[in-house]
Amino acid sequence: MTATPILRPRARWVPARWADLPGWEQDRSAELWPALLRGCDRPAPGWAGVCAEARSATLPSFSDEAARAWLQQRLQPYRVEALDGAAEGLITGYFEPLVEASRLPRNEARVPLYAPPADLAARKPYWTRQQLDTLPAARTALQGRAIAYVADPLDALILQIQGSGRLNITEPDGSRKLVRVAFAAHNDQPYKSVGRWLIEQGELAPAQASWPAIKAWARANPKRINELLWSNPRVVFFREEPLPDAQLGPKGAQGVPLTPGRSIAVDPQSIPYGTPVWLDASEPLTNTPLRRSAMAQDTGSAITGAVRADYFWGWGADAEAQAGRMKQALRQWVLWPRLP
Repeated sequence: MTATPILRPRARWVPARWADLPGWEQDRSAELWPALLRGCDRPAPGWAGVCAEARSATLPSFSDEAARAWLQQRLQPYRVEALDGAAEGLITGYFEPLVEASRLPRNEARVPLYAPPADLAARKPYWTRQQLDTLPAARTALQGRAIAYVADPLDALILQIQGSGRLNITEPDGSRKLVRVAFAAHNDQPYKSVGRWLIEQGELAPAQASWPAIKAWARANPKRINELLWSNPRVVFFREEPLPDAQLGPKGAQGVPLTPGRSIAVDPQSIPYGTPVWLDASEPLTNTPLRRSAMAQDTGSAITGAVRADYFWGWGADAEAQAGRMKQALRQWVLWPRLP
C-alpha cells in the first residue's frame, strides 16, 4: 500500500524515499539498536509488531548495513513539516551534568539541592526562586529538604535546567559515592532563560548566549549572580536515585534510559515517544554534518513545534561543551511502521 501523509496535532508527515535522507548510507546504524530496544519497552501505538521483531533480532551479528536493511524492510520514512509547510527547524543539545557535592554543608559547598517541600501541592504556584532565597516563610518550608550541597549556584542551576545530573557526593564519614538526582517536581513558575535575560540586559549578543559564555559572565560579575538567577523564577526539586550502571543515561519522558548520541527530546504532539527519527543537522564545535538516527524518548518545556529536537550528548566535559553551544538548523524525518 502506498504511504499517505500523516497529520499530527502540531506536524504533518510527508512520505519520503530512503534516498531523501542525507547521509543515510553512512550512519553507524547498528548503534541505534540499544536505544530502539529501550524504546520498545514502552512502544508507541502501532509499534508492537516491529518491537517484537526487534527483540528477536540478534544484534551482535548485525553490521551497520544489516541494521539499515532491517529498518528499511519494516519502516517508511516521512519528512516532518510544520502545519504551514515549513520543513526546517532547530536542534539544541542537553547533557547530564556531573557535579561535586557534599551531603552536609561545608565552606566550599553551601548551595542546596532540594527534594520537593511538604507543602508543594498546597500552594499554586509555589514560591519563586527569589522568594525561596529571601522570604523567611519560604525558607522555612525548605528546612530539612536538602539532598546535597554544591559549591557553585550555576551548578545547581544547570542541574535544574537539564532536569537531572550525577553527583559525586562526599558523605559525612568522608566516603565518596556517585548518585543521580532526577527531576521530581517544580514550583509551577514559568521557566525564563538566563541567557535571554543577559541578551535583554545588553550583556551578551544573541550569538554569544551559550552556557560557557553565561558561566564566564557570572565569574566576571559575582555581585550580580543573584540578579541573574532570580531572572528565572522556576525551581526544580529532585529525588535521589542509585546509579548501578554508570553507562545508562537518566530516564526521559518516555520512562526509559536515554542513550548518548542516540536519544532526543521532541514535542510529543509532533512525534510520539518511541519513534526513530533521522536528523540532518551539524555539530556545534566543528560545524561538521550531524546526520544520524536517534530515538524520540524525551521532551522539555522549550521543545515545542514540528521540526524541533534536543539532542542528548551524554555526560562529562565534552558533552557539556557540545550541548552548551548547540543551536543548529535542523531537518528531520520519522521512521514509522509500514502499512500492512
